[in-house]
Amino acid sequence: MERRRILKIGAALVSAAVLSACAAPSQNTTPDIVDTAVAAGSFNTLVAAVQAADLVDTLKGPGPFTVFAPTDDAFAKLPAGTVETLLKPENKDQLVSILTYHVVPGRVLAGDLAGKRVRANTVNGQTLHIDGRSGVKVENANVISADVIASNGVIHVIDTVLLPK
Repeated sequence: MERRRILKIGAALVSAAVLSACAAPSQNTTPDIVDTAVAAGSFNTLVAAVQAADLVDTLKGPGPFTVFAPTDDAFAKLPAGTVETLLKPENKDQLVSILTYHVVPGRVLAGDLAGKRVRANTVNGQTLHIDGRSGVKVENANVISADVIASNGVIHVIDTVLLPK
């Protein structure tokens, strides 16, 4: 008797799990901007900076965002000690300003920029000058890989860290 009761409970649990899985809405399997950057492996400094600036939740949010993402090599071009100084808690405001200068609201693909010179307002309130007439150049940085699609926006990989004016 007890065994039959256990089997019925087990069957009910399995049925509930199957029904729950079937009724669950399909989830987007495309990673967000932060997870895409982490998975790429070439944005360790950027990811550390985003964490130090407490911007992870924002960049995992719904967006959409366009991020001009400097590689680790781009950060390495900064004067010695710059990154370490920016990552200190007392420099968080400056770090946030620099990082948000790399983010434009909305999803802007390279094709949207092709053959054009445009100004784009950044999340930090300043303007970026983008030249898409011969490849894509953002201020003094070259886009070295464009249109890395994330669930909440797009990443354009750049070879130089952009510094707000």
